[in-house]
Amino acid sequence: MDGFINLLKPPGMTSHDAVGYVRRQLGEKKIGHAGTLDPGAAGVLPIAVGKATRLIEYLDGVEKSYRAELLFGYATDSGDDSGKVLEQADSFVMPTKEKLLEAFQHFTGSITQIPPAHSAIKINGRRACDLLREGQKVDIPARQVQIHGIKLMHIGQRHIVFDVECSKGTYIRSLCTDLGSWLGIPATMSFLVRRGVGKFALEDTVSIEELAELKAEALLPMDGYLEHIMAYDLPEDRLKAFTNGLLTHDRQFIARYQVTENVPLRVYCQDNFVGMGHFDVSQQAILPDKVIIR
Repeated sequence: MDGFINLLKPPGMTSHDAVGYVRRQLGEKKIGHAGTLDPGAAGVLPIAVGKATRLIEYLDGVEKSYRAELLFGYATDSGDDSGKVLEQADSFVMPTKEKLLEAFQHFTGSITQIPPAHSAIKINGRRACDLLREGQKVDIPARQVQIHGIKLMHIGQRHIVFDVECSKGTYIRSLCTDLGSWLGIPATMSFLVRRGVGKFALEDTVSIEELAELKAEALLPMDGYLEHIMAYDLPEDRLKAFTNGLLTHDRQFIARYQVTENVPLRVYCQDNFVGMGHFDVSQQAILPDKVIIR
């Protein structure tokens, strides 16, 4: 029982709870998730089962996409509508479409963002949200994130809906707060759906009810969601060496792929996925990192 499940996490369930639910449905202990999703948010939550748990780290850098609802009129300490109100504006003029698009353009590209204190970010090994609950002061440093694009989907009387494509580590709650600040109106995120994590897409998810019926039939191939990593065909006579942790020289690799640094690889032998490795420039060789199938 090895593979990924593209789970549709419902609002109100933590990512940890989702893992526990899948564990109970499949009767499998080795289960983990890729990319924590806030309890109040819904959408794509990739779940790794069995040997696929060893591949979670390779999903760390994939791009993510969201649909968010931003509510104007107040801002909270958590960045969403579950937090304590810090600022309120009972009367304001909704921004025009042109002004909203200007704001989106301002926040597209490489931006500096301060994650919400009410988050799972670790501070000296402790989650920031846990420290807050204990009454401790939390100071989270700013970070650089990439916003690849923001698309306006709807304008309401007091809210807007937009889609965003972004890098890992981006907090949409913080983006909503920052958009409001730039527009001069306090704002908070009122709803969030994650539409994609790499190749895991919202339209392909299974709900918790569907998983209860499908069980192991919901499992997806381990390597099918790692296509952002280069594939490498290992010669058949080097399979045993690879599975035993030995390198395989390939002195044509640099010229063939025009690489100048170490490259991670999905490794196959006769079309069978055998694990993850990397090309080491200094040794001009393929080195095994994760042997999945022996």
